[in-house]
Amino acid sequence: MLTEGMIQTHPETRRRIIHVDMDAFYAAVEMRENPSLRGRPLVVGGDPDRRGTVATCNYEARKFGIHSAMASKTARKRCPEVLFLKPRFELYREVSAEIREIFLDYTNRVEPLSLDEAYLDVTRCRLFGGVATDIARDIKRRILEHTKLTASAGVSYNKFLAKIASDMNKPDGLTVIRPHEAKALVSQLPIGKFFGVGPVTEKRMKELGIHTGADLQRWSLSRLQPLFGKHAEYYHQAAFGIDVREVEPNRPRKSVGSETTFDKDLSDLEEMLSQLRLRAREVALNLQERQLTGKTVTVKVKFSDFTQVTRSYSFNHPLTSYRQMIEVLPQLLHHAVSVRSRAVRLLGVTVSNLVRSDEETIAQRSLL
Repeated sequence: MLTEGMIQTHPETRRRIIHVDMDAFYAAVEMRENPSLRGRPLVVGGDPDRRGTVATCNYEARKFGIHSAMASKTARKRCPEVLFLKPRFELYREVSAEIREIFLDYTNRVEPLSLDEAYLDVTRCRLFGGVATDIARDIKRRILEHTKLTASAGVSYNKFLAKIASDMNKPDGLTVIRPHEAKALVSQLPIGKFFGVGPVTEKRMKELGIHTGADLQRWSLSRLQPLFGKHAEYYHQAAFGIDVREVEPNRPRKSVGSETTFDKDLSDLEEMLSQLRLRAREVALNLQERQLTGKTVTVKVKFSDFTQVTRSYSFNHPLTSYRQMIEVLPQLLHHAVSVRSRAVRLLGVTVSNLVRSDEETIAQRSLL
């Protein structure tokens, strides 16, 4: 059993990790571009008259219970005056690149998770006397000055806790979790908030009586291993605020994907396709940013009973356009859902068999 003293003297507690998460990023960019939108409920996503879905929404819309991955039609029912805007991913990518340039002024150890969030390892940063809280505060200030957008930051000694911290005081928050605070804070954390605990694992843990970090702390590693295999050690350590994962700025990629879990299961194929197109757009942007392309497109479907199906299509040559991706989505989705008659809780799109775009004769920019 890990003790509080062991946690505070663990080698990883010497690290200084920041997780930066932009606030309602897509919607915030749209409000910046058009200030008349400020103060009004706003959704960035698909057309409610065409079975679209919500990509993101501003905080005014969230007051009505609107959230990402919700059907646009449902969002309009909850707030009839809500405004719908079509996503402009090229614009969001440009702003994301500006923000990343700011990060690199503090450390080259930056691990992007998506267009709107990233981990930074500032352990070796000497600015502000090496005080990570002051570094995070300055990063937030510069983002606001340069982009007119707010970000929330979490500061801690590992990635797990830094990400938890960044979500605690949104929007425009700055939260620090110190080593002596970790165990008590994690003990109150719902198990579904643990990084790496998806819906299936969350359901299984709750069936075992594990609802919070405190419940997980009472389980020994030897009891967890037969149930959760190779992930057991991570869960056991995370329950005590330990996460040994490094910030990986240049980790090799085997695939690039995007997926989302829905609060309400989907049963309409057109709605599923709309959501898959959004995911494919994000994948195309990610590929372009990383100067990659690939040959295989995979659709992932998780059903209401937590069973999962994937279907793939491989091209003879690397992808040269976003259109190629979305043209195969209906066929892949049809094959995936035809084996089940249950509603769908998660959808994802992945491109694999990656190659560097500069190894091809076609410029990666044509993906978009």
